[in-house]
Amino acid sequence: MRRDRPFGSRDGEILPARIPSRLAVLDYLTTTGLPETAAALRKEAGLSDYNPDGKQRYSGLLEKKWTSVIRLQKKVGAHGQLIMELEGKLSALSSELSTGPPRKSASSADWIPRPPERKTLMGHKSPVTRVAFHPVFMILASASEDATIKIWDSETGEFERTLKGHTKAVQDVAFDSKGNLLVSCSMDLSVKVWDTQNEYTCIRTLHGHDHSVSSVVFTPSGDSILTASRDRTIKVWEVASGYCTKTISGHSDWVRSAMPSDDGRLMATCSNDQSVRVWDLSSGECKGEMRGHEHVVECVAFAPTTATAAIRTLAGVEVRVWIPVKLVISIDANVRCPSL
Repeated sequence: MRRDRPFGSRDGEILPARIPSRLAVLDYLTTTGLPETAAALRKEAGLSDYNPDGKQRYSGLLEKKWTSVIRLQKKVGAHGQLIMELEGKLSALSSELSTGPPRKSASSADWIPRPPERKTLMGHKSPVTRVAFHPVFMILASASEDATIKIWDSETGEFERTLKGHTKAVQDVAFDSKGNLLVSCSMDLSVKVWDTQNEYTCIRTLHGHDHSVSSVVFTPSGDSILTASRDRTIKVWEVASGYCTKTISGHSDWVRSAMPSDDGRLMATCSNDQSVRVWDLSSGECKGEMRGHEHVVECVAFAPTTATAAIRTLAGVEVRVWIPVKLVISIDANVRCPSL
């Protein structure tokens, strides 16, 4: 190194390790109006020939370092706070584990990882009985035992409106295939049709069941509505007029649900009598009865091909899949279904 050259020169000379930091301090003192302090540093550090220049590499270096140090201190403080919180939670859990009662082993259903919910929609005053998505728009309808139906934006979770009209718990809701109409059924024995295109105005109320109406659904064509009731019957309603065109009987107990096939030819129903029946919708004729469940059958659905029907019993005890083609023996070999 050349000892006779001033520190901070631009001819490529190598400076001692401490000199760059001293130059940065000297630059800061000079540019901030502290000439006496800067002169003292020049004398002590042997930097009498150094002239600060805003374009030099040491200009503003001290401020940058201080800024970096402050940012680092903030990060360290945040991490320290997080560590303290985690240690507190760990201590609480350890104490609970050592002093609390023995816990039951988790069920196998809890082993399956589940993503967190996107939204939690709060507003009903009683248990929610059913929800239905709009087939076109980001809209969700919810039915409740508080005798109301609420409409939500399913994307944002924002509440839009409350539909009132039923006087007892609303048991089920469903949109038609185009989303132009919403239908609901209730323990007040009525079925209501709401116009989604006209601020959800109730355009029709259907009466005819003698007991609580437990499920309601549009047929795929949208021309008819199917309802199942605790009066042991299923009714078919004409949407345009609101008239009941057919009453179907056969179950010996509460009919929990009725579901049409995708082509609209068949209808599957399930009941508290522990049976599932398949009907010809046009004639109302029972095409097959399926038995084998030992509990109330509360839900039934066709597979997309209409070749199979899945049925869930009360409390989710079991699910059975039936194939209603030709002569079929069920899983336990004691149920037969005639050809449909």
